[in-house]
Amino acid sequence: MPLASLTDIKSRIGEEIGVSNWITLDQARIDAFADATEDRQFIHTDPDTAGQTPFGGTIAHGFLSLSLLSRMGAEVMLVPEGLHMAINYGLDRVRFLAPVRSGRRVRGRFSLDAIEEKAPSQWLLRHTVTVEIEEESKPALTAEWLTLMIA
Repeated sequence: MPLASLTDIKSRIGEEIGVSNWITLDQARIDAFADATEDRQFIHTDPDTAGQTPFGGTIAHGFLSLSLLSRMGAEVMLVPEGLHMAINYGLDRVRFLAPVRSGRRVRGRFSLDAIEEKAPSQWLLRHTVTVEIEEESKPALTAEWLTLMIA
């Protein structure tokens, strides 16, 4: 996470702060997520049966795409200098907009919406995140992500 002064972070409210690198959602990653969550619906894990659906093959779990926000955010989210820890505080307005077909790549586009001091040396940051699918016009998902930064 790029370090910045609190003043610099506040000056970026309302702006896009960065775009993560691409992450491939291949079948091995989808299967591992299915095993970890015990969500083995055929649309995620059975290429033959999923191939007979309008998707033409398996698709990633929406929650898999959502779970990658931590990895994506680590690359681009601005954090206050002297940060001790960052804590997931919650998500608002999560919407899954398009399926991610197995083998496709996704990335996160982050905009800083707000920063609020919750207590001395604690700031709540709100980001709008859009997870884009490579070569697709519609994103996989959008969400408002809240993170608590503690210095």
